[in-house]
Amino acid sequence: MPIILVVDDSDVDRLLMKGLLSADVDWLVSQAKNGVEAVDMVTYALPDVVVTDLNMPEMDGMQLVSHMAESFPEVPVILVTGTDDSKIALRALRHGAASFVPKQQLAESLLETVEQVLAVRDADHYDERIVQLTTNTRYRFVLGNDPTLISPIVDRIQQGMIAMQLCSATQRMHIGIALEEALLNAMLHGNLEIPAEKLTETRNLLHEGKTSPIVEERRQEQPYADRTIHVAADFNRSRAQLVVGDSGSGFDVDAKWPASGDESINEEAGRGLVLIRTFMDEVLFNETGNELRMTLNNLRPVVTPAAD
Repeated sequence: MPIILVVDDSDVDRLLMKGLLSADVDWLVSQAKNGVEAVDMVTYALPDVVVTDLNMPEMDGMQLVSHMAESFPEVPVILVTGTDDSKIALRALRHGAASFVPKQQLAESLLETVEQVLAVRDADHYDERIVQLTTNTRYRFVLGNDPTLISPIVDRIQQGMIAMQLCSATQRMHIGIALEEALLNAMLHGNLEIPAEKLTETRNLLHEGKTSPIVEERRQEQPYADRTIHVAADFNRSRAQLVVGDSGSGFDVDAKWPASGDESINEEAGRGLVLIRTFMDEVLFNETGNELRMTLNNLRPVVTPAAD
């Protein structure tokens, strides 16, 4: 049973988040009133995910993110942000937060975000004996518009990174979330052209493991039915590169690709883009807007302590 630690100095907001997380899933939700209390609880028993508000006394959300990244990097932290906290949210992502949810989108996005982070966190570990034998890893996938394939592909690529001990747990989680967002974008926006007003509901259903009626309908219809997604992943000891392309009509990159992720941080449709741009060093669309290339340089390898 996953343990979710909710941290907020407001009793009302804390109970609201607990209610949202307890509604439809079998999770144990614990609570802390500030960062100091949260650290004490984490030290006693590690949760699977921490969800924290930003503005709190004694130790605020940003300080908690930094502390968790340094002392408990295996525990992902999701930051809940206010309307005017976009720059702070981006800074938190760069300092180790796994994701963020704008406070005005809690009802629509909190459950989905926690489910996403948990899924990415739960990649299996490989036999460490093969680590030193691997210098690079490449994956190539071609998939149809089956949402149930997204998590296994993300897991498979993460397992390859674990096998090579390429990067820290935080970097690996960031890459996994960026890849999942790119795959969802390629499938829902690119291939199936799901209307914007139905995207939040569709994503929530998929992350809960449920069937989306509009996805199933369009998978059987032309021109959507025959469209595919191409995925390429290339890793070496210093760089990770991911390419996700769809068969849709794309978009006008010059007109719609924002100069900065800040422009769409509080829009649900742009939240995935913010995560990708923050977690990866280079993010480029092709000219037609139906292929996304993501690169992360300067991977931080896992250091295995020497045996006594």
